[in-house]
Amino acid sequence: MQSGLRVTPANALTLLRLALVPLLGVAILHDQALTASALFAGAVATDFADGAVARRRREVTAFGGLLDHAADATLCVVGLAAWACRGEIPVLLAPLVAAAFTQYALDSRVLAGRPLRTSKLGRWNGIAYYVLVGVPIGRDLVGFVWPGPAWMRVAGWLLLVSTLASMVDRWLAQRRASAP
Repeated sequence: MQSGLRVTPANALTLLRLALVPLLGVAILHDQALTASALFAGAVATDFADGAVARRRREVTAFGGLLDHAADATLCVVGLAAWACRGEIPVLLAPLVAAAFTQYALDSRVLAGRPLRTSKLGRWNGIAYYVLVGVPIGRDLVGFVWPGPAWMRVAGWLLLVSTLASMVDRWLAQRRASAP
């Protein structure tokens, strides 16, 4: 793993995903299903591509990993906040996701140049955040009524509980690791 803050082709893809985030939030808020779908598809495509490009070019860096996860977290927080503003998911989920990512980055000591340390529950939560942002976008694009806001709120509350469990698990693991 290399170190350094240079902008590689993989990091450029990640930065492109980050640039799509405010546009996605606005598209969701304004019920622009086609635009939101295109932006979300672009975000998912760059998420899959950035890591593959970094590995292929042997340009994997701690900074690139942090940037990738920060872009993912930002996309999910903004998307979830937009759906919360539309009354589809719990308002508390977006700030909790932001707090979970912050805990994850600090716990991994990524600021000291170490790679992010993942957990199984945290990884599944990360995937679920993307799904919770993307499902209503797809639903609205094709004109389905299911899953409606009630189903989305239930899924949001379940993910909120799962996120809290992941944060507590990470906190307990950190305490065990630092115990004498």
